[in-house]
Amino acid sequence: MEYVYAALLLHKLDKEVNEANLSSVVKASGAEVNEAQVKSLVAALADVNIDEAVKAAPVAVAAAAAPADAAAGGEEKKEEKKEEPKNEEAAMEGLSSLFG
Repeated sequence: MEYVYAALLLHKLDKEVNEANLSSVVKASGAEVNEAQVKSLVAALADVNIDEAVKAAPVAVAAAAAPADAAAGGEEKKEEKKEEPKNEEAAMEGLSSLFG
């Protein structure tokens, strides 16, 4: 996935999406560069209009719902904090059953 993000970053910065630039961005991110994946992505993107592909991509509906939840008020936040320890305890019980 880091290769696709690197290609999108290069495109946003109006840089050419080629093997050298893509490898540089992936390497700068700290990930190991797989030359086969770089070549494959550059070849796959050769005939793609990235602007059109981004516009045609579906928009996540969950992202739009998040701000509405934040405006609901402080009471819900307090209730969520009280429930967290119970969830952690249940998770720990499930883990302990794995180890005996």
